[in-house]
Amino acid sequence: MHTTSPSFRSEPVRRPDGSSINILVVDDEPSLTELLSMVMRQEFWDVRSAHNGTEAIRAARGFRPDAIVLDIMLPDMDGIELLPRLRAVLPGVPVLFLTALDSMQDRLTGLRAGADDYVTKPFSLEEVVIRLRGLLRRSGAAQVRPDAGLKVGDLTLDQETHEVRRDGREIRLTPTEFELLRFLMHNPGRVLSKTQILDRVWAYDFGGQSNVVELYISYLRRKIDAQRKPMIHTVRGVGYTLRPAG
Repeated sequence: MHTTSPSFRSEPVRRPDGSSINILVVDDEPSLTELLSMVMRQEFWDVRSAHNGTEAIRAARGFRPDAIVLDIMLPDMDGIELLPRLRAVLPGVPVLFLTALDSMQDRLTGLRAGADDYVTKPFSLEEVVIRLRGLLRRSGAAQVRPDAGLKVGDLTLDQETHEVRRDGREIRLTPTEFELLRFLMHNPGRVLSKTQILDRVWAYDFGGQSNVVELYISYLRRKIDAQRKPMIHTVRGVGYTLRPAG
């Protein structure tokens, strides 16, 4: 693991009310949790650590983290099993998986289980912080949007409350789904390539793979276009676009 200097920090990321961000780190390696905690405290975040699933659930209830860093391999249960239990305590909390598994299938398994992002061991501390900043931004935990409303056809999105509605009916999205839809709605009628979407929504090169974009576009279609005239369209060989339903 590359222990990058804290010189990569920019302005402190805080909650919209100015209070400190809470991060829960779940890993059974004390040296790793201590190192991650040290770097996150340099970001002015409050950090708690847990070394197994039972401790993690207890910490989630008491600490109420804004984001969770979760190792897949834990002594009492794996992260895939633990994740829904954490989400039962904190619905919608962004989760960053730590994994030694590097195949695309393993990555997609974690995403399908509900993780919002992941890093593969060995990783740099800078990478973990950058990913967490992105998750906090996408979940709305770290900022207030003055330009609150977006509207395309009968689809509306409120960037402050994170409410999404189509034809007046509320649509519940995960933080990553919300950020993908927001990017599409900022560019109505424009064809966005998978690379553009990866760069904007995930803010990094997802291993050179575009599968994750296809996966989340399919998630959005099931929620946005279900039993309605479609708004999300594929332009074969180019990318995706969102247009008012014709």
